[in-house]
Amino acid sequence: MFEELPLIFQWWGVLFLLGAVFAPITFCIFKGFWDWGYALGKILALMVVCYSVWLSGSLGLASFSTNIIWAAIASGVLLNGVVLVKNKFIREGIRDRWPVWLAEEGLFFLALAVWANIRGFQPDIEGLEKYMDFGFVNSILRGSSFPPADMWLAGESINYYYFGHLMSAVVTKISGLAAAVTYNLMIATIFALAFSAAFCLGGNLAARGEKKIKTTWRLFGAGGLITAILLNLGGNLQPMYYWLKNQSFAGYWYPDATRFIIDKFGAADNTIHEFPIYSYVVADLHGHLLDLPVVLFFLALIYLWTANRGKKSRWLPLITALALAVMYMTNMWDFAIYFLLLAMVTLGQMFVQYGLVRNTITKSVLRLGPILLLSILFVLPFQLNFKSIASGVALTDYHSPLWMLVVLWGWPLFFSLVLAGLLIMKRKSLAGWLTGKRLYLVGLVLVSWLLIILPEIIYVKDIYIHSYQRANTVFKFTYQSFVMFAIAGSYMLVKIIPEIKNKLVLWLVYGASLVMLTFILIYPRQAVKSYYGLTDYRGLNGVAYLQKKSPGDYGAISWLNKISGQPVIVEAVGESYTEYARISANTGLPTVLGWRVHEWLWRGSFDEPGKRTEEVRQIYESPSFEETKNILDEFGVKYVIVGALERKAYPALNADKFNQLGRPVFSEKGTTIYEIN
Repeated sequence: MFEELPLIFQWWGVLFLLGAVFAPITFCIFKGFWDWGYALGKILALMVVCYSVWLSGSLGLASFSTNIIWAAIASGVLLNGVVLVKNKFIREGIRDRWPVWLAEEGLFFLALAVWANIRGFQPDIEGLEKYMDFGFVNSILRGSSFPPADMWLAGESINYYYFGHLMSAVVTKISGLAAAVTYNLMIATIFALAFSAAFCLGGNLAARGEKKIKTTWRLFGAGGLITAILLNLGGNLQPMYYWLKNQSFAGYWYPDATRFIIDKFGAADNTIHEFPIYSYVVADLHGHLLDLPVVLFFLALIYLWTANRGKKSRWLPLITALALAVMYMTNMWDFAIYFLLLAMVTLGQMFVQYGLVRNTITKSVLRLGPILLLSILFVLPFQLNFKSIASGVALTDYHSPLWMLVVLWGWPLFFSLVLAGLLIMKRKSLAGWLTGKRLYLVGLVLVSWLLIILPEIIYVKDIYIHSYQRANTVFKFTYQSFVMFAIAGSYMLVKIIPEIKNKLVLWLVYGASLVMLTFILIYPRQAVKSYYGLTDYRGLNGVAYLQKKSPGDYGAISWLNKISGQPVIVEAVGESYTEYARISANTGLPTVLGWRVHEWLWRGSFDEPGKRTEEVRQIYESPSFEETKNILDEFGVKYVIVGALERKAYPALNADKFNQLGRPVFSEKGTTIYEIN
């Protein structure tokens, strides 16, 4: 690991700079937090800088480049400088708060370095959907405008929520590091951002309102660490089920905790119920993972709307709308989920203040309406170039066995019942008790359960076959349930459960919690050990594996990565989750067709992928010089790849004609690149 430390420090330096630049605005927004939201500054900076760069590229105002990124950062320096000068409380408060900022920065760097080190034991950008994610990042890095070119459907733009990949590309550009390294550093960055953001949110929830500095430090640290650990390292109770069934963890397979549900007949229900630690381990740079820091930032904003009855920052509505827009473009489902949470806690707050009267609805609409409209305006350039494949909702005919839901959600069920009991006990004074943090807690719990219950009734229709009908709905909904339950569970442990007056009941509740949390926290050890082994450290270069596995392809990729622009290539068409489309994924150059089922998914139709599948076959196998030339001209192909995968996919491959259509510009260890005239 020590040889990689300079890379980690270089990457961290960029992130630290971004957070430092936007610290004044962060402090103004989160002035109500004990630490002024220091750990959230990097997330705010990424959102603002990347949105500015994206908007200029989307409107044709400026090309995507390192210079435009630095221009956006420079604008941030000027804006935050003005904010710093105008807000005396920031200058006066630095002396008191720098120790907690130092602690949070240290925690961020430690989390970044630890997960980067873990990735170094298995850094390969290969398997699952890593080719897809790496291809998105590489396409953005090569491009100059938005939406970026689809590297697997030449001539088309990416029809997917790609903003998180843009954030990866932006930091990659200004860091000066290779994308093959920054892919793995970005996985570590998401872990570090989410860990420190969860620490910040959980700590402030626990410490808010305390007067004594020692008590504040203690509650801030305890609440912060418990929240960060549960959210980023916790699993579910499937390990407990496995241990009770087998009396050991011998043969335990960690993905089973994310594919546990079967139907009443014992057949696979094909549902996905993942959580952050699983995402960190398998290291696909997907939208739901990339959006996690933004989700936590937005959850902190929601708390400000709920808990702060005093004067709110003038930045709050604008940044709330921006965060909603970024969530939409990074992981679209999160937009609806967290606007629902914001609406629910807003209505709850108004109800507590005004009761069941018209004023409650009116004030809620007046607060939420402008935010929603502004977020829609922010996201409009993206939406104009995006076509959703969702086609409404339908009733599901798959339902989870109740006992399986209890295994997956046993810990949240337990503390939800405890919370319900406390609410019943305080029903006579509920309006006075249900304010601020407690209202926020109830909102988290109610929305989380709603997201678990809804897929038992309905699902969002897409192109998945019948047996997978609710797979994506369960996945997208319950991933966020896990996040919100982690925050709620931590607050329950630190602040709500201690309100139980009966000592016997109190210790029984803590005892049961300890047993469940023990099994929940066994999961990360099992998962990390299974995936990474932790015996052979290989470094952070995610494409180095190709040097041994396929040296010819590695050389071809290296050669193509030296050319500028995005000329069209053609390589073998392949199925999803395979080694096919490896050149386009590793270079960002658009191929005629890559993973065809993924394109089917993104486009909502197999018409174009089906047509191109046959055309690529003709490029490689057709004996006709003219037919091949016409197809190459149709797509404007500049380079034809002929390697081991092409020979495997097209047994009748006729490479001689490419010498007539162009010339070989690279040939090494079985892989040749032909440049077409």
